[in-house]
Amino acid sequence: MTTMAKPALHTEPIAAASGKLLSVSDLHVHFPRNKSGWFQAPEVVRAVDGVTFDIARGTTLAVVGESGSGKTTTALAVMRLSPITAGHIQLGDTNLGALEGEALRKARARLQIIFQDPFSSLNPRERAGATVRAPLDLMQVGTPAQRIERVAELFNAVGLRPEQQHLFPHQFSGGQRQRINIARALATNPELVVCDEPVSALDIAIRAQILNLLARLQRELGLTYLFISHDMAVVEHICDDIAVMYLGQIVERAPRKAFFASPLHPYSVALMSAVPTVHGGRKHAAQRIKLSGDPPSPINPPAGCRFAGRCPVAEPACVSELPPLREIASDHWVRCRRVDLVDGRPHAPLAMPAA
Repeated sequence: MTTMAKPALHTEPIAAASGKLLSVSDLHVHFPRNKSGWFQAPEVVRAVDGVTFDIARGTTLAVVGESGSGKTTTALAVMRLSPITAGHIQLGDTNLGALEGEALRKARARLQIIFQDPFSSLNPRERAGATVRAPLDLMQVGTPAQRIERVAELFNAVGLRPEQQHLFPHQFSGGQRQRINIARALATNPELVVCDEPVSALDIAIRAQILNLLARLQRELGLTYLFISHDMAVVEHICDDIAVMYLGQIVERAPRKAFFASPLHPYSVALMSAVPTVHGGRKHAAQRIKLSGDPPSPINPPAGCRFAGRCPVAEPACVSELPPLREIASDHWVRCRRVDLVDGRPHAPLAMPAA
């Protein structure tokens, strides 16, 4: 039986170790569909179509985009909960994509996930303490006494009382249920935590509490987050780097400050224009960049830029050739042929509405 190593819940921030923890290279996740007729060619849904990114230890990469962009499928592929068609996923010195069977099961202790819905991701017939303890039992981590102690420590870490271990999920509020999910994700002391829209199902007043909790745990435990969201206002307060996805591809990737100061891709600008503001709400809403039409089908994506059909500044050349993801400034990557350098600085072809 493995002896459980419990990390101390430090009060001082832990400096992020140098180097990359997660490296995803040219990831493809395609789902074949049944033929619609005897003479029809089989269809393939290209949910993720060539995604590449890195996450440094102790940092947060936010992957954002509208529904159907492929961000959740990317997260599930990283977790090995979705089949990988092609590409490479490296966690530290481990090739996750090559693991199968018992080797993959053991590696799961190093990466955990927090799901979107805090209620459906909990067993309604299982008490909260047993839910948090389940990963320790499955991985046979520590002795039974150590597992009990670890569960109590985790409840305290996420702001729940020890006696609440004996309650069932329906006896908790939505925010408390998500705290249980966070405690469960931390049980095996993972290096990487995938947060799949962890606050989107919560009330506005509770979201800040959960985000602050995730930020505090990252500082204290040196966690690395892959944070999936469609809410730009949420990720601005938690991410170190941001990647914007559209129809299975990353269209922009940059450090947080550079991105929110000056988004470059027209799709990124449109997303940013939709972020609500406290002051001048009606004026801001009137100036919002409204995109026409729907995204193309992931079964038959266009040959050129996948955003060209909805882009307000598209040119004929945008439709014919897929632009590469290129580094336009230091660590600022964009997939748009219309982005240029003006006086040594990147220039967005679509301007943000005036504040």
